[in-house]
Amino acid sequence: MRYATTDLHGCLHTFRHLVEQRLRLTREDALYVLGDYVNKGPDTRGVLDYLMQLQADGYQVHCLLGNHDLELLEAARGKRPMANWTSVADYDMTLRSFGVERTEDIPEPYLRWIEALPLSLELPDFVLVHAGFNFRLPPEQMRHDRRSMLNIKDFTFDASRLQGKRLVHGHNPKPTDYLRRQVKQRSGAIDLDTGCVYRHNPELCHLAALNLDTWELTLQENIEPPYPIGTR
Repeated sequence: MRYATTDLHGCLHTFRHLVEQRLRLTREDALYVLGDYVNKGPDTRGVLDYLMQLQADGYQVHCLLGNHDLELLEAARGKRPMANWTSVADYDMTLRSFGVERTEDIPEPYLRWIEALPLSLELPDFVLVHAGFNFRLPPEQMRHDRRSMLNIKDFTFDASRLQGKRLVHGHNPKPTDYLRRQVKQRSGAIDLDTGCVYRHNPELCHLAALNLDTWELTLQENIEPPYPIGTR
């Protein structure tokens, strides 16, 4: 089976439960994770460790770059201060998960792993990306516009630009009921981000996984220990 999920944001317990208990992922399955592994939630390092371990153990786990992943990488490389784009609680929690006091001290293997992440993946029937595409751009630019692929929130889907394939993305949290409707209608563009990290919001607070073969939707509620953010 092929599964897609997105926007883990440090929610290790929830993600692990989804993978091991709900999906019961095997090495014959493929899991596509559409970015934003870091920040906001309690265990950024734990999420990265788990993803890297799954890959090392021979699981077919394919990961994309998200905007938060890029922001953490750029902060660690000294390209822009992390404090410019995150709250103090988020900043402290992310660094604490690595056991460091500065982004520059995040261990290099994590940074190299993030650096190697692709922006998108194309399957025979789906195109996967973190945020979406700017369908107003010329076709030759649309698939290479990193800013929109990582950050866009509003776009008008055009299946002809994807050769009739459906788009699966994350980045813009939507209520679980909204996602259920999208899946039931088999919409051309599916936003899988149900705001797992926002544990106080009953309309969100779930990690969603879509079976790309059967269209079965799995919603796993946030089961993290309490952490000092997550209100939306």
